Amino acid sequence: MTGRRGGLDFARRPMLVFWETTRACGLACRHCRASATPSALPGELTTAQGLALIEEVASFGKPSPVLVLTGGDCLLRPDLFELVERARSLGIPTALSPSVTPLLTPAAIERIAASGVRAVSISLDGATAATHDGVRGVAGHFEDTLQAIRRFVEAGLTVQINTTVMRVNVEELPDVAAILAETGAHIWEVFFLVHVGRGVATGALSPAEHEDVCHLLYDAAHHGFVVRTVEAPFFRRVVAQRRGDGDRPQDAPPETALYRRLRARLDEALGPPTARPAAHTAATRDGKGIVFVAHDGEVYPAGFLPLGLGRVTERSLRDIYVDDERFRALRAADFRGRCGRCEYADLCGGSRARAYAASGDLLGEDPACAYRPAETLA
Repeated sequence: MTGRRGGLDFARRPMLVFWETTRACGLACRHCRASATPSALPGELTTAQGLALIEEVASFGKPSPVLVLTGGDCLLRPDLFELVERARSLGIPTALSPSVTPLLTPAAIERIAASGVRAVSISLDGATAATHDGVRGVAGHFEDTLQAIRRFVEAGLTVQINTTVMRVNVEELPDVAAILAETGAHIWEVFFLVHVGRGVATGALSPAEHEDVCHLLYDAAHHGFVVRTVEAPFFRRVVAQRRGDGDRPQDAPPETALYRRLRARLDEALGPPTARPAAHTAATRDGKGIVFVAHDGEVYPAGFLPLGLGRVTERSLRDIYVDDERFRALRAADFRGRCGRCEYADLCGGSRARAYAASGDLLGEDPACAYRPAETLA
């Protein structure tokens, strides 16, 4: 199955193109996928190569994929706004993922808002200064982050808050949800750890705890902002189970101690549900609707899946995404282990990055998923 979403055929074009414009960043976060460095690494795409890459994104046709300019810190690219202007001129929806550093001044926020960028994402990894600053490694970063979120909202941009789930912050997730509601942020994108980069040394949760967090995220999606996950496609299964999609009855939330604590705190912080659940459930996954271009032009199925499949300086992004046999295999949902036997194989498919990190098998099962398909229980 190749999958379609809103007329988009994921076999022919991605929904999201992530370009790691630079590895340079002024932060040294504990869980950094890129193991970012203070200065740009050798081999970073030049301005001319970056403009050519943007042309390649346009070549996928309409509707254009969303181009996400990330890093490191994309603000450390001197040509950032030249790149943004080229994408805008080609009708490519563009988002930025800046780091909260002294570069993110009020003037920089105003320039971003005036540039044609549609959305920005800001990382918030705790609901307290102690937790967030501890993860980010910078004293005072929590308050600076909240201020940046509010300024972007006031500037009229769609604001996404990125939170990486770790043992150190899992109990604060309901309070992070409350911060989204209070600041007016629009999207909560929750990252589930894959052990790459500096994330290798960070405490991941157990499969059962992942399940509890997914149920909490479904509850949070009733409070006026969109919730989606990265490297936790099993969230879509949880959403389908809680909604009672198809012919199956609605599942009740779990009765585990962690979930009960998280749900009680969410109710205390935000009160009863205020809206229909806005849970993002597009059946994308690493290599299916998603493609990642590294700072040096190497193409990967996703940022957390370190399997280079070609370089845009040598072969077109379109050819790599459409024709590479490993991209095709990822889209085919022909998985092994529990993921291969699961009735949610195409909706979810498990984290391909985590399967690869755990076993070296792109199509293996995701060890972070607690679900046991019915046919494996016999």
